[in-house]
Amino acid sequence: MNFNGIFLKSFRVLLLPFALLYGLVVKIRNYLYDKNILKSASFNLPLICVGNLSVGGTGKSPMVEYLANLLHQQYQVATLSRGYKRKTKGYILANEQTTAIEIGDEPMQFHNKFPGIAVAVGEERIVAIPQLLHDRPQTQVIILDDAFQHRAITPGLNILLTDYNNLFTKDFFLPTGDLRDQRSSCKRAQLVVVTKCPPGLTNEEKLSIADELNLLPGQQLFFTTIEYGVPYHITGGQVRYITSLDEVLLVCGIANPAPLKQYLQEHAHTYDQLDYSDHHIFTIDDLKEMQKRYLAMAAAQKYILTTEKDAVRLLKFSQQLEQLPLYVLPVKHKFLFNGAEKFNSVVTSFINTFYQAV
Repeated sequence: MNFNGIFLKSFRVLLLPFALLYGLVVKIRNYLYDKNILKSASFNLPLICVGNLSVGGTGKSPMVEYLANLLHQQYQVATLSRGYKRKTKGYILANEQTTAIEIGDEPMQFHNKFPGIAVAVGEERIVAIPQLLHDRPQTQVIILDDAFQHRAITPGLNILLTDYNNLFTKDFFLPTGDLRDQRSSCKRAQLVVVTKCPPGLTNEEKLSIADELNLLPGQQLFFTTIEYGVPYHITGGQVRYITSLDEVLLVCGIANPAPLKQYLQEHAHTYDQLDYSDHHIFTIDDLKEMQKRYLAMAAAQKYILTTEKDAVRLLKFSQQLEQLPLYVLPVKHKFLFNGAEKFNSVVTSFINTFYQAV
């Protein structure tokens, strides 16, 4: 029995009055935007928003990467994020000298993977977008990362993600639940993606979830599962496959590590873990602890594994990491029920139709 989990759930129930107050504030704010009392701005280029209604990991970063990979060869693409837990403020456009400390781990991940696209951060998107367009006037489409609840901007295409294991319809407002926006805000999304589904999700389960979400006519529903790639060394790039003989030390500072732990249970012989908070800024003491825990592992085939988000925050120790078997596990969305072609078509048609109408 998980007593820690039971205690946490019980404690969050006690915070119900705060959740009701928070929910009231959210509803009032949305009402003011819905009635046009608070104004939303639009821009004369395609804006694609990737977001969710809850806190925690629903797969926003892999979805931004999916869109960037889909679009960057055909269009001049930019991404705009808040830059969560960075040590700077205001608008920043990434360049060759930029670090994760300056722009945050997820934007740094985008910058490393797609050096040809513009990667910018800014807390106030309505201020950052004009600055981004000034710096990169050739930009044809901007992907707004985690901006669904930021209603000062009206995107042309909203992609809303919800976790298969924690559908927003079964959730409640913070801090009792994980919702940071009201469930009815789902109606603003053109595309809804249920993420982290089991690979073998049945058609009956698909229909049951569709009934549960009860989307409006015209909204389109998709399902994805997590697909892990081949681990590569954090500095050298050499790859190694996970086998049933491996003992793995998992170094993880992400919002929802449960799917990753399940993956290691199924593919490695055994694993130990060093858990950190989401967006944790690693210190030299953390690195020493990793080395200590690694050396204490008894297996002949042993190594350290981390996520791509964590890797960008560890690269500042690149010299120390050169001799350490620290591997990075890539992750991406895989569409179920042959949904990728239709999803891709909706996204590209949105952009093409926008420019045809201009």
